[in-house]
Amino acid sequence: MTHLNKILERISFDISTSQKLKAGTFLCLLGIMAAFQPTETKASTNDFLKVKLAMNAPTGAKGICNKYDWVCSSSRANKSVTQSDLRLIGNINRKVNRQIRDVADKVQYRREDYWTLPTSGGGDCEDFALLKKLELVRAGIAPQRLLLATVLDHKRRSHAVLVLRTDKGDFILDNLSDQIKLWRKTNYTFLRMQNPDQPEKWVGLVING
Repeated sequence: MTHLNKILERISFDISTSQKLKAGTFLCLLGIMAAFQPTETKASTNDFLKVKLAMNAPTGAKGICNKYDWVCSSSRANKSVTQSDLRLIGNINRKVNRQIRDVADKVQYRREDYWTLPTSGGGDCEDFALLKKLELVRAGIAPQRLLLATVLDHKRRSHAVLVLRTDKGDFILDNLSDQIKLWRKTNYTFLRMQNPDQPEKWVGLVING
């Protein structure tokens, strides 16, 4: 308040005492309002998934980089995700969710945990995530911002999603929902994902329920 009082003395030396009090109250209120203005320039550290240690890729994802080189590619133009990009991403998320039939690997391939693009017959969660990544890379989103990840869903079942890494946090594209949510709003337990710096490798995540 000392600095504020000095300012008040400079701007109100020729007004009455009552006017000084009014001016002081007004400026104090302005200072309080400015101090508590919300900022949107920085995301909280809790908005980003936390890496714990290096891990092997999921069994079904081993060799996925050789099968689909775009899964593990990086772009020099690592541009931020804009509002226009978010609209595009939302449209692609909904389109894939509605166009692809959900079919388990065991039904379609007679095997568990087989990571591949959906067929005309459909695909399961990781196939949805792969197709979304492909469509978004083709649309100009930097591939290193699109990270495949494995989680436990609300029923503690293994599940795969696509992480969208923005400057505001990590958001989740999920075949179980058309809504794109901040990772911690999903209430999933995140296990591992592609390494953002080396997408051909995977990292374990701090367990979050």
